[in-house]
Amino acid sequence: MNIKFRNATNNDLTDLKNLAIKSWGQFKPNLTNENWEKLNSSLADEKTYTELLDKSESFVATDENDKIIGMAFLVPKGNPTDIYDRDWSYIRFVTVDPDFSGRGIGRKITNLCIDKARQNNEKFIALHTSELMNSARHIYESIGFKILKEIDPRLGKRYWLYKLDLNATGENSN
Repeated sequence: MNIKFRNATNNDLTDLKNLAIKSWGQFKPNLTNENWEKLNSSLADEKTYTELLDKSESFVATDENDKIIGMAFLVPKGNPTDIYDRDWSYIRFVTVDPDFSGRGIGRKITNLCIDKARQNNEKFIALHTSELMNSARHIYESIGFKILKEIDPRLGKRYWLYKLDLNATGENSN
């Protein structure tokens, strides 16, 4: 399979949304109906993706038919949230089509975000993830992300804040 990586554009909105709904749908059995509806509502809202496209560097993975099978967004420092510090860049929405899991797409797209953060002279890059995503947690930890702290539960699940000091790490293994 020939997987290609590129930046996402506004023309990809529908495909980004469809990928998220398909990929995150695998977690529906692990959530209460109320929490699934909350998550699904966010996944189905184009505003979720337009806001990320407007303020971030976006990356997608495509298959040989140019179908989007993976995505991630690197938000630069200066965009604080209730989780992220003003001085940190952070990665949002690392998502891989479940039909393509185990092929290194999540790792590659995360490393693209890290490489771009370095090019942009970011000092720190952060992300958060949950107990539902043990395979993602393994990838982040193997790349060098360290758990900074456990954050308040979301969607009834445990979440952790991870951070990578870009000045203390070497090159990534893409």
